[in-house]
Amino acid sequence: MDLLWDATEPQTANEVRDTLAERQDNTPAITTVLTVLGRLHKKGFVLKDDARRPHEFSAATSREEHTAQLLNEVLGSAVDKRAVLARFIGGIDPSDARTLQHLLSSRND
Repeated sequence: MDLLWDATEPQTANEVRDTLAERQDNTPAITTVLTVLGRLHKKGFVLKDDARRPHEFSAATSREEHTAQLLNEVLGSAVDKRAVLARFIGGIDPSDARTLQHLLSSRND
């Protein structure tokens, strides 16, 4: 997903494989890349342009939107949301806490 999030435009499976080859020692087979992209597409994380050959892939949401969705999912499954939020806030950097406080106060305006 990081490769697709970092890309400025949709990527083919070959482009994804080539970028992986630059970043790591062992290059996965193109079939492996296609399998992973296909699974991510089925799960809704990746968009696939079937109209183009070769197919092009892009992230369905931004990295930030995906992270926010994960946070909402985790918080939504918590029995004691107040306790979870208290522990979360207690564990974040003071700068992040100020940002959160600012965002919450501007939300109420």
